[in-house]
Amino acid sequence: MMPEPQAPVQPNDDPYLWLEEVDGVRALAWVGERNRATEAELEGYAGHAALRTRLRAILDSTERIPYAGCHAGLLYNFWRDAAHPRGLWRRCALDEYRKEAPAWEILIDLDALARDEGENWVWGGVTWLEPAKDRCLVSLSRGGGDAKVVREFDAGEGRFVADGFTLLEAKSDVAWIDRDTLFVGTDFGPGSLTDSGYPRIVKIWRRGTPLAAASTVFEAAGDDLSASGWCDATPGFERQFVQRQIGFYSSELFVRQGDALRNVPKPIDANAFAVRDQLVIELRSDWEHGGRHFPQGALLAAPFDAFLEGTAQCEPLFLPSPTTSLDGLTVTRDALLLTVLDKVKNRLVEVRRTGGAWQARDVALPGMGSIDTWAFDAVASNRYFLTLTGFTEPSTLYLMEAGEEAREPLKAMPAFFDAAGLQVHQFEAVSKDGTRVPYFAVMQGETRLDGNNPTVLYGYGGFEVSLKPSYGALSGAAWLEGGGVYVVANIRGGGEFGPGWHQAALKEHRQRAFDDFIAVAEDLVARGISSPERLGIMGGSNGGLLVGAVLTQRPELFGAVVCQVPLLDMRRYHQLLAGASWMGEYGDPDDPAEWAWIGRYSPYQQVRADGRYPRVLFTTSTRDDRVHPGHARKMAARMLDQGHDVLYWENTEGGHAGAADNAQTARMWALTWTFLRHQLRA
Repeated sequence: MMPEPQAPVQPNDDPYLWLEEVDGVRALAWVGERNRATEAELEGYAGHAALRTRLRAILDSTERIPYAGCHAGLLYNFWRDAAHPRGLWRRCALDEYRKEAPAWEILIDLDALARDEGENWVWGGVTWLEPAKDRCLVSLSRGGGDAKVVREFDAGEGRFVADGFTLLEAKSDVAWIDRDTLFVGTDFGPGSLTDSGYPRIVKIWRRGTPLAAASTVFEAAGDDLSASGWCDATPGFERQFVQRQIGFYSSELFVRQGDALRNVPKPIDANAFAVRDQLVIELRSDWEHGGRHFPQGALLAAPFDAFLEGTAQCEPLFLPSPTTSLDGLTVTRDALLLTVLDKVKNRLVEVRRTGGAWQARDVALPGMGSIDTWAFDAVASNRYFLTLTGFTEPSTLYLMEAGEEAREPLKAMPAFFDAAGLQVHQFEAVSKDGTRVPYFAVMQGETRLDGNNPTVLYGYGGFEVSLKPSYGALSGAAWLEGGGVYVVANIRGGGEFGPGWHQAALKEHRQRAFDDFIAVAEDLVARGISSPERLGIMGGSNGGLLVGAVLTQRPELFGAVVCQVPLLDMRRYHQLLAGASWMGEYGDPDDPAEWAWIGRYSPYQQVRADGRYPRVLFTTSTRDDRVHPGHARKMAARMLDQGHDVLYWENTEGGHAGAADNAQTARMWALTWTFLRHQLRA
């Protein structure tokens, strides 16, 4: 039996509250002290320095695939290496890209820009003006946080636009309407942000006018998640949209007609978007429409205008099965490419409208690993990029054409670790309620099932995120190559089997995700793959909550825990940074009925002085403005105060990723894998 939840903690009763003050002298002094102690121990272990050097070499390798997006016929790529730790934004033509060593045109040298401006800039991406694609909005983050500065950039001239559109640091949402007009949501002042810290108001901002003069188009409620606007610039099908994001899984969509907003009558928990004359709808719940029943997880299409009028019949483009779900969608000029998960392995289906009817065909691909697709040019071309990867197969990038089977290999990642003899197994564990939970185990073919194998079990289990086979260069070099076993658990809360798999672990059912993870751990022990003293667990963000919860519930089952950028104090998570936006996932701790079940698993409330816990390494970032570093700080401090053996490391940059450049990433992962090697005696 798990303990009953404690009474809600009032702020003035919390002895560790000061640890949440990111800029507080006391907090940062504590962080510095803990960092020095953790680094001194882990860096002192044999092999740490060599591992850190090797991981840095992998991250800096020029043989990595320079993934690119096409804009106005040119391929754009953001790249980091040893000589450019903050990175280069660059471009080249397709024929040049096909070469082994393309001659790139450098548009922004972020290291030089940061040096010239005295800033610790981290790349935040670009938003393109469509369909011209000669202007874009460049986002830059200080230290890797979610809040960004936005600046207009002239791609033709290769420079920032003097007196162009500029936004100060905020969690902004911006989109082009035309060359001289933007949709903008940002921090306009008091009352302009939601409780989650995201834009509440959508305005139209015209070039040459001050931001204060922007006109309001829509206002969401304060307890909504966010509001945003964007423009579909497809020639002949230009439309403007505004979205009210009520929660993580509920929204209202409006099409702007003149100065009026007209509701698109989709289900409130469905995603919907326009593809030329069609509206595409992805269902998260069963839906009765037009006399037909459509199951959750289905993908539907209907004529856009008729749907607005309420006269359209929806046609299914994808219907799920007990073992299949929709994993992704890419739009080309004449086709939709559906990435399907089938028993947690991908396949690709091409759907196109011919003669007024939708037709589908499977695209022949080698292997059964993971795939990702994105359009080369969704308006003008049927070409698309595709990557294939697996646990032991380095990624390969292809250029393909909808309607054809030919694949042009463009780039291939080299093998960054020795995978000889490694085998990938897919097993099932039986959870507490009888649900069968799949998981992948990567190990040497000659692994003896004697329970003596150092094993790392990774999980997430939230927000409908699917964990698929993927090539982990760092984990392969740091763990698999040395004989360790690496396990990925596909627990409920994820999206591996569609919305139902996710919803099975929402709110009051959250314990099911933890039970699934525990079941996988027990199955590893039962099969002789590992044993409690040799079994480590790792997870980040929501996965940090996962490993924190099972740490307190089944401490005897594990030999080490790595808890990264975690949520841990579930009594106060909704009051910290973006936490309020996740109440659709976890519930509202201010509601006594909901706190009753949240409190039963909240790690910060459940850790006990008389408990016997495996050693834990907490990692976080001072600049994480999504999940507050106070979660990790407070949990580490409480456990230390209770007399438990805890290591703690906080990077001063990096945001929610935990690291801002390759050197920081190598340092973070070298500490992590050194900890696991030592604790599990790998």
